[in-house]
Amino acid sequence: MNFDIIFVLLGLVGMLIALIMDKMRPGIVLLSLVVVFMAAGIISPQQMVAGFSNRGMITVALLFLVSEGIRQSGALSTVVKKLLPSKGTSVTRAQMRILPIVSAFSAFLNNTPVVVIFAPILKNWSRKVGLSCTKFLIPLSYATILGGLCTLIGTSTNLVVHGMMIDRGLDGLKMFDLAYIGIPITVAGLVYILVVSKRLLPADRPDNFEDEEAEVAEDTGQHIVEVVLASRFPGLKRKLKNFDFKRRYGAEVKEIRQNGQVITENLGEVRLQEGDTLVLLADSAFTRTWGDSSVFLMMTNGQEIPAGRPMPAWKKWTALALLILMIAGATIGELPYVQERFPGVKMDMFFFASVTAVVMAWLKLFPPKKYTKYISWDILITIACAFAISAAMEESGLAALIATFIQNVSGSLGAWGALALLYLVTLVITELITNNAAAALAFPLALETAAKFGADPMPFFIAICIAASAGFATPIGYQTNLIVQGAGNYKFTDFVKIGLPLDILVMVIAVTLIPLIWPF
Repeated sequence: MNFDIIFVLLGLVGMLIALIMDKMRPGIVLLSLVVVFMAAGIISPQQMVAGFSNRGMITVALLFLVSEGIRQSGALSTVVKKLLPSKGTSVTRAQMRILPIVSAFSAFLNNTPVVVIFAPILKNWSRKVGLSCTKFLIPLSYATILGGLCTLIGTSTNLVVHGMMIDRGLDGLKMFDLAYIGIPITVAGLVYILVVSKRLLPADRPDNFEDEEAEVAEDTGQHIVEVVLASRFPGLKRKLKNFDFKRRYGAEVKEIRQNGQVITENLGEVRLQEGDTLVLLADSAFTRTWGDSSVFLMMTNGQEIPAGRPMPAWKKWTALALLILMIAGATIGELPYVQERFPGVKMDMFFFASVTAVVMAWLKLFPPKKYTKYISWDILITIACAFAISAAMEESGLAALIATFIQNVSGSLGAWGALALLYLVTLVITELITNNAAAALAFPLALETAAKFGADPMPFFIAICIAASAGFATPIGYQTNLIVQGAGNYKFTDFVKIGLPLDILVMVIAVTLIPLIWPF
């Protein structure tokens, strides 16, 4: 083991520790490591910045804008409201109506806005029909994750792997390549949720502010509002007493839900974190002013988060039409006949996402002057740096060393055993830190492991796409889990009870089917 291998290995361990401790955003953690690798001569400056020009990373940025255009159009809200029964239903029947539609939407849109749109609607609807919202919010998050496994654009993880494949001179993933494995997993996952969620998920836990809400009911100028803190909230990592929330936002914090705990006393001593749910006493001006702000992921006060401004009906249908055209165009553009007819233009997802995002800006489906706030820059920096970290693992020889270890451990099980081990390692990393970093770390291992066995690397690439996204057992494994944790007042153990068996189920299906669909 030479110096470069030891240096990169120690750097990765330090990165994992920093991500788990959550002292800084993932993007700056990965950027710090990449700078250290460049300073040590492990990677060149060109390798350090290569990820920032990768088409997969830029496609992720464009799809943020497309998703925002769909969200602000109000089209999804209209659809889901028509699906929800007004009375006389059960948890299972309601889940059967809504979860497959959620998975279908999330196959083509960023998962976070899907949850941000649907969660307040489901929460308020469940109260009206007398059902526990806790029976719907974790299933909502899981349904979006499952749907994201079905297409190239379903989750940013798939586009990261796709971009890395193209960097290595490979063809990359086509729009519906992942559907062969994603659809069976989604069907099995949804059936599992329908069967077990009624027993494994808690009933509504009482809200400590109910008495407070009754007191202020007489004052029509104030009401209870719940908000979920986003990564751009300026008070993250600060104690509430050192961050004058009331002066900044004109609302009083009455309760904080953090990591499954409900805090109503000594609120000033609480250090605010991303994903915390704050229960506020606010007037109607708060919702109008901050309803479309990027500092809050979600807001609910008896209605879904406002889209910023009323949208005429033609814009709703135009937004959906543009989404359909983007998907159809990217699918047809991959056909050999089309590629032969238009050799000078590569009509892939990058091409059509670019066109769709610009047209949405022209039509003002999202405010073009504010387009930068709809892009999650931390995710993009994380993805871009992930490419450099992957290069460092390959250049140093660490990826080859770990691949040899995987080969030895898999033993008589051969490539199939190596696939299962790689899947498990990727899954553990994504449950502990972040899906995009997990995919970046696993990609060079997949490439080297396939080379050790003389196998086609495609089944290994598909495995890390699934494993890096299918994190169900912890609220930190996927951002949508973090959003619904506070909104549903879930404990950490609620995710473990229902999510760990789902992790195992998805792994068994993936490891069994992937080699049958993509032979070694």
